[in-house]
Amino acid sequence: MDNCIELGGKLTLEEFIRIVRGHVPVRFSGEYRERVNRSRELVEQWTAEERVMYGVTTGFGALCTKTISKEEAAQLQRNILLSHSVSVGEPLPEEAVRGTMLMVLQNLGQGYSGVRLELLEMYREFLNRDLTPWAPGDGSVGYLCPEAHMALVLLGEGKATWKGELLDGREALKRAGLAPITLASKEGLALISGTTSVTAMGAIAVYDMIQAAKSADVIGACSLENCRGLLAAFDERVMSVRPHPEQKGCAENVRTVLAGSKVIENAKTSHLQDALSLRCIPQLHGAVKKTLYDAKRTIETEMNSCCDNPTIWPEAGAEDVISACNCDSSYVGLEMDSCSIAAVMLAKMSERRNNRMIDGNTSGLPAFLIRNPGLNSGLMVPQYTQAGLINRMRVLAYPASVDNTPTCMNQEDYVAMGYTAARKACEMVQKLEYVLAIELLTDYEAQAFREPAETIAAVTEAVYRRIEERVPVLKEDEFLYPHIEFLRQMIHSGELLRITEAITGPLQ
Repeated sequence: MDNCIELGGKLTLEEFIRIVRGHVPVRFSGEYRERVNRSRELVEQWTAEERVMYGVTTGFGALCTKTISKEEAAQLQRNILLSHSVSVGEPLPEEAVRGTMLMVLQNLGQGYSGVRLELLEMYREFLNRDLTPWAPGDGSVGYLCPEAHMALVLLGEGKATWKGELLDGREALKRAGLAPITLASKEGLALISGTTSVTAMGAIAVYDMIQAAKSADVIGACSLENCRGLLAAFDERVMSVRPHPEQKGCAENVRTVLAGSKVIENAKTSHLQDALSLRCIPQLHGAVKKTLYDAKRTIETEMNSCCDNPTIWPEAGAEDVISACNCDSSYVGLEMDSCSIAAVMLAKMSERRNNRMIDGNTSGLPAFLIRNPGLNSGLMVPQYTQAGLINRMRVLAYPASVDNTPTCMNQEDYVAMGYTAARKACEMVQKLEYVLAIELLTDYEAQAFREPAETIAAVTEAVYRRIEERVPVLKEDEFLYPHIEFLRQMIHSGELLRITEAITGPLQ
């Protein structure tokens, strides 16, 4: 397969998205296969010797003092999947499940888990054949439950989606040309004991948030132009005396997007300074991007880590099995809580810019950007939608990682709760995209009121020309919902950035 990503080296966030969202197939490198086989040989040796290993020759959690015989090893691994498949509620989205399976391959493929290669080949086939296990999304503290639902399909149990149809696990495997497997020692525990779902959802959220933040630079620049704002606040000299690189990069993005705008050029002497929602774009957007880029670094480290427990150490002369806690989700949880707060910051500024454009007292344009207000409401109520979305976002911004509810008879007396932090970050970014989409809708409608002789920037012109293919300039009230959905998809799919970067080059 030419269009294929090889697992075995460092996986990037962009490659993760290509596999999970773009359905690019994966294969294992020779090194990947070798290190998996090496660690498996040790587990089989130690199992034969009846060496004490957590979750292999013992029970799980508080039951780690209970001894399990060699003859019971396979039953133990199946039992852990059955007993741990207790997450509830609506199923996780397809890309979250695909991402979790990919993170299982990354986690166990580091060669410190002792599972068989054929087990990992099964998940690889699930990804490559678009077979998606069904897993309810509520009730995880950071590991175990959704992963257990997914792993049941390996045994021909549970449920999975194949070509859009939800089927019993055995039937889904059959239609995909696969057969159930029997788990060997260590494997049931390894499939569920790690930050795999947390990292997967965190990766999806941070990728979309970074894209949304760059889109916010473009949309904010459109608003600055429509409001006849001053570009002086984005001067490179201003950025140099507060040298945060993300702030400097944001200011450069806005200057680049607005290059050649006569509207901006003519505004130079019109007033002294703009409202904070306009002139503070580099400061706020920059701070948000720093948070997001920090999170990306953490996510990529986690994506290329072993987060299993226990860890098999297969190095010659130092063979060992260590029961520790790399399955803790604090790194991702704290980053996702921070990203959620950052998303609210972007959204609240977007709403304020939007409000300035629909308020005739601050914009100098007809109220709600409609020529016959009263009979028509124009863009009055989309701002209500922003207010409602941001209210929900503020609730979601409460950090999940500060919570603690002990589990497992106090064996797990501290719990990081990174799963909730990652899951709500995915919900958060969707709402952020809608808030930005509404501002972009207002930008498009506002630009129709400019003087025909006034030249706007090449980027904003290209963006509006794309939008006018699907969205009309309002003459009277009409159904706005599909326009908001279209603009949100422009942001989510990266189309807005592609239009922009085709003119500007890569944004920072």
